[in-house]
Amino acid sequence: MKFTCNQQTLTKALNTVSKAVSNRTTLPILKGILLEAKANGKLIMTASDLEISIQKETEAYVEEEGSIVVISKLFGDIIRKLPNEEISIESNEENSVLIKTSSSEFTVVSFPVDEFPKIGEKEEIKDDLIFDKEIFKDMVRKTSFAASIDESKGILVGILTEIGREKVSMVALDGFRLALANENMTSAEENKFIISAKIMNEISKIISDDETDDDIRILMGEKKAVFNIGTTEVILRLMEGEFIKYKEIIPKNNDINVIIGKSILLESIERASLLAKEGKNNLIKMTIKNNLLTITSRSEEGNVKEEIIMEKTGDDLEIGFNSKFIIDVLKAIDDEEISMNFKTGTSPCVVKPVEGNSYEYLILPVRIPSM
Repeated sequence: MKFTCNQQTLTKALNTVSKAVSNRTTLPILKGILLEAKANGKLIMTASDLEISIQKETEAYVEEEGSIVVISKLFGDIIRKLPNEEISIESNEENSVLIKTSSSEFTVVSFPVDEFPKIGEKEEIKDDLIFDKEIFKDMVRKTSFAASIDESKGILVGILTEIGREKVSMVALDGFRLALANENMTSAEENKFIISAKIMNEISKIISDDETDDDIRILMGEKKAVFNIGTTEVILRLMEGEFIKYKEIIPKNNDINVIIGKSILLESIERASLLAKEGKNNLIKMTIKNNLLTITSRSEEGNVKEEIIMEKTGDDLEIGFNSKFIIDVLKAIDDEEISMNFKTGTSPCVVKPVEGNSYEYLILPVRIPSM
């Protein structure tokens, strides 16, 4: 195999596929990247950790077809340190790879190609979806933070995507908060699937790096999905199991409603959280009385009190929260004015737009000790 490719082009492709390289595997081959030089002037890079596989196609001048598997970290470090010029890469039958520029030359070892996992065996396609890139990224941003990071939680590490005839929804929850994002989108078929939030965030990063204006194409199988993002293909395993019936969790009869500025609330809670008790759920207390929201927090180092003007309908209320959970929600919201709905001091709070239903967040309260 022998080909020539620009350093920046190689670096961009490596940055994309290396997201699928396993760092914790005991199988050395999974620490590698497969390079395939094709006669049509295409270089295809592939990496896989057996759960997710990423394949990137890029332009190259191919003198001799062939394929090799190189150690991802070493090969990537070398390419990134080379100057921005044409790089020649050539392999021989002795499993060594020659990397050359006008002033540098490296020889590195390679793995046998036949040991690399076969990822091209795609399932029968049951659905073919088209997704706007910016909508996909925005919905992942608005929900992924609420998924559990504890792998033992099973399905709760995932994001549920529900495709309806006229609407698409993404949902994530970890047992303490729930995030729901909705967007108008027409689809010929209804579908739903669960993908881990970690992988959904990686897909969002790949979308951000993609320089084409193309929409995302998602090919759905029974147990796998294929995401086509420009010249990048992501093949992944869908999570198995039933997602929580989230619609039954969201309260519908909260009769205390607060309308408040998002930015001023976020800034006040961030200040109050500086003194929130570590090890005590980062506790802050909200006192809702008349048209004033008072936020307090106390620790051995001191105490803090923040007051914000608001609009309220319903009774007065005292309620405690983990400040981090509310901060995460507020940072995900673009609106400058939000609606917060309450029932009692021990019932979940629901955060929604003042108008519309583009998002909905549920946050469980924390018991308030004497503060």
